[in-house]
Amino acid sequence: MTTASPLADDHARSGSTWLALLCASRFSTSLAFMAYAGALVPAMQAWGMTAGQAGSIQTAFNVGYALSLVGSSWFADSLGAKRVFLWASWATALTGIAFAFLARSAETGLVLFALLGLTQGGTYAPSIMLVAQGVPAGRRGAAVGWLLGAGSLGYFASIALAAGLAEHFGYQAAFIACGLGPLLATLLATPGLRGRPNIVAAGPARRLRGAFRFLADRRSILLTAGYTTHCWELLGMWAWLPAFLTTSFATAGAGGGGAGMRGLWIAAAIHLSGFLSSLMMGRASDRLGRRTVLVAMGVLGAACSFGIGWMDGAPLALVLALAALYGFAALGDSPVLSTAMTESVEPGSLGAALAVRSILGFGAGGAAPLAVGLMLDRAGAAGSAWGWGFSLLGIGGALATACALLLPADRPVRN
Repeated sequence: MTTASPLADDHARSGSTWLALLCASRFSTSLAFMAYAGALVPAMQAWGMTAGQAGSIQTAFNVGYALSLVGSSWFADSLGAKRVFLWASWATALTGIAFAFLARSAETGLVLFALLGLTQGGTYAPSIMLVAQGVPAGRRGAAVGWLLGAGSLGYFASIALAAGLAEHFGYQAAFIACGLGPLLATLLATPGLRGRPNIVAAGPARRLRGAFRFLADRRSILLTAGYTTHCWELLGMWAWLPAFLTTSFATAGAGGGGAGMRGLWIAAAIHLSGFLSSLMMGRASDRLGRRTVLVAMGVLGAACSFGIGWMDGAPLALVLALAALYGFAALGDSPVLSTAMTESVEPGSLGAALAVRSILGFGAGGAAPLAVGLMLDRAGAAGSAWGWGFSLLGIGGALATACALLLPADRPVRN
């Protein structure tokens, strides 16, 4: 089933300035996402934190982010995606400013970074719904690709900016520069969406009765399962690939210009490749069909997961090249899965569908780093430790491929 917004074609005639501003907003919002990770070492030293305390701050952000993903997706059906997106954007701007200027200890850092996650996640699903409402199906994959690609580019810029500023000027400068990103995002998105309607797809009563109707559709179930297994592989890779690459730098004896420069190389391999993948695969799915691209990215991602961990000790250039391919493949199905979901679910149930997949996806994604860590602990100092650890993530890639293969064949949508 292909579900297109009845207003998408009319909206498309009004120009794409709003979409460009929405993508710029996504980039700016993402500047705050990796601020803590980029400035982690200086912050740990300044705040006197143990590794456990440092990890708890990131965990608090992840929990808040997951909760806001679910809540914003659910309420976007009955309140309208535009309204929820703007509310979340302004709230994220405020919490971003608070984090930038007030996070100066482990305690304030935990509370304020958790609040930032609790608001920032609310901008994600509504932005996808806005694209679904305003872009015709034949160009929707490319549009969602640009939106998610802008986020990946923001993640890279966040790490680069935070790491560079923290190394030379202290973690405070890093927090301020990145924490102001959501305010810029809101100032970009608000005028861009001013002339666009707030589409309420379903009233509260109808939404409660039919919100989960999508679970009766085979394609929607397979897309949700595919997203869940995709998150297992992607979030596990994001958590452990930097550590593996850092180990590879040490094994190769490569200084790389200092810790900051090594961080840039690692961030580029993971997030710049993901940025390119989002742009290319979203457009490819418009031309070749959603199923074809999902199968291709699933196979490639699984192959990288099953292979990269066994390359510990291989030439550094080869490891970085495979890591970039890994980042490309693991994120390449993200815009396609999101686009396909908007086409498979009735507008009145889309928010509920995105909420359910967020619960399942982030639940699996949250468990993946722990599973890999336990595998690494079990393997100990054995040379195969990384291989077995990343192979666990490959299971997710293999299952995502199976879900894609079971999807009904689709054809490129032509307008």
